[in-house]
Amino acid sequence: MTELMEGPKRVAAIHDISGIGRCSLTVIIPVLSAMGVQVCPVPTAVLSAHTGYGEFVMRDLTDYITPALEHYKKLGTSFDCIYSGFLASSEQIDHCLDFFASYPDSFKVVDPVMGDNGTSYKTYTPELCARMSELAAVADLITPNLTEAAILLGEPYPDGAMDRNVLRSWLVRLSQLGPGQVVITSVPMRAGGISTVGYDRDKNSFWRITGEYVPISYSGSGDMFTSILIGGILGGDSLPIAMDRAEVFTQSAIKHTYSYGTPWTDGIMFEPLLGRLRADRDLCEYTEL
Repeated sequence: MTELMEGPKRVAAIHDISGIGRCSLTVIIPVLSAMGVQVCPVPTAVLSAHTGYGEFVMRDLTDYITPALEHYKKLGTSFDCIYSGFLASSEQIDHCLDFFASYPDSFKVVDPVMGDNGTSYKTYTPELCARMSELAAVADLITPNLTEAAILLGEPYPDGAMDRNVLRSWLVRLSQLGPGQVVITSVPMRAGGISTVGYDRDKNSFWRITGEYVPISYSGSGDMFTSILIGGILGGDSLPIAMDRAEVFTQSAIKHTYSYGTPWTDGIMFEPLLGRLRADRDLCEYTEL
């Protein structure tokens, strides 16, 4: 991992923004702001509603990203972290690579948004999925869910719970693409539970956080998890502590939302809980994988 700058932290978030359905920038901005981190949005697309609605209006903002980068360079703007997510086209891979190359000392995080539940998203072409490994190659940290991990590795989506040894192999192989740290979310384990697992190559350490099962999957939960993970690391957390922080809040917000019976497309009702992100608490729920 590159050395982080001193002082208030600033993140360039290269993601889409959806008007309806809490995800991407409408989750990332409030969550990281609540953790004391400034978010500078670099929108890749504007959507009337996220893709889970089936029908939506979308405007591709590929022609915005490079001029925005050039303006930031002209201003002498620095970023502690460059964080990429949902991309609207294969061409945007090149623009993200330019962003990462322009800030070599920034902590580089790639959430390789491509799909969920064993299926890629409608807007993600085979070419775009294939090129996602180019971003992973220059990242310090990647945070795929299980579907995205399988796509990056060219593996079939697992049809059941995963064995510990196989999962450790997947983590190492993903790290061999480039990133020193890998976190995979939404992993059913043979040992029980739905887990988030992580690997730190420099320390050769494997970590596991197990959450309680909730029979629904909400849009934006991955964006929430990765944003809190980033906020924790920028604040000085070790990888397992940051994973724990992200899992605890995300699980609490999911349970809160589930109690109201709202549609999954609405995303997580996190707004009333944001104050908890600044509250001190002991974080030690992680175990070795």
